[in-house]
Amino acid sequence: MAILLMLQARDHLTARELAERLEVSERTIYRDIESLSTAGVPVYGQAGHRGGFRLLDGYRTRLTGLTGQEAEALFLTGLPAAAADLGLGTAVAAAEVKLAATLPEQVRDRGEQLRRRFHVDTSSWYQDGDPVPHLPEMARAVRLQRRVRVRYLRWEQPHEVERTVEPYGLVLKGGRWYAVVRKHGVFRTYRVSRVVDLTVLEEEFERHEDFDLPSYWRTYIADFDVRRHRGRVVVRLSPTGVERLSHLEDAVTVQALLGSSTAEPDGWTRVELPVESDEQAISDLLRLGPDAVIVAPERLRARMATVLTAAAARYAG
Repeated sequence: MAILLMLQARDHLTARELAERLEVSERTIYRDIESLSTAGVPVYGQAGHRGGFRLLDGYRTRLTGLTGQEAEALFLTGLPAAAADLGLGTAVAAAEVKLAATLPEQVRDRGEQLRRRFHVDTSSWYQDGDPVPHLPEMARAVRLQRRVRVRYLRWEQPHEVERTVEPYGLVLKGGRWYAVVRKHGVFRTYRVSRVVDLTVLEEEFERHEDFDLPSYWRTYIADFDVRRHRGRVVVRLSPTGVERLSHLEDAVTVQALLGSSTAEPDGWTRVELPVESDEQAISDLLRLGPDAVIVAPERLRARMATVLTAAAARYAG
């Protein structure tokens, strides 16, 4: 379909040009051109300086009848749950039907086979996605470039704040939706499930032309671990603890385990791990039970002893 649409938009393209644009080999291009021809698409090759592949004059695909919303939804056809969250579930279903109707039978059958063989599930394993009742309205504001007034719950005091922001984009990460917004020239990231109330305003805003959502998100994620891992804890781990830690913790913690571990004579391993806070460290290390022992800092070691003593007393009772 990509080859077909490219040839429809251009007078002609060489195999090399198509291969470079689609990042495949020229052999793949020749094979796909043959498949298009077999499927009844009037594509032919022409030798010489002006040579290359072209469509028979006047030929056009029958990809018609899509509404604006259905066209926006096309890129979400592989993510039905995400489309439903955004309020585009019906549009996606309609777009898929219309798209399928435009394809030659052979190509349509291949698409149906792929649908039955591959599935994308963006949710995490051990918890359902957050409820996001205000997501469709946030998505509408993103599409229309409208400012929004939100009441938002945050961690620090005061917990509930009201802000008027410019919504630049939405990101689905680990089954949770995040809104990238701009306020007073500064970009921030809001977790959409923590939006208590949202009003789409009539006033439009002008997007910065150089803003790129994927680039912003890559930088945000790269900085995320630096921002949240503000402390360090030295821990001794049994062989079982080392194995369990690599399965329980995130990539940054596992990387620390691999990079700072020291084997000790008794078979245990000493390692320095990054932590968000004392509370989070206690919670995480409790999951390892007797296979982890805090060495430092002393305040965290003492706090773990207090927690374990209280737990032992409850069980003894």
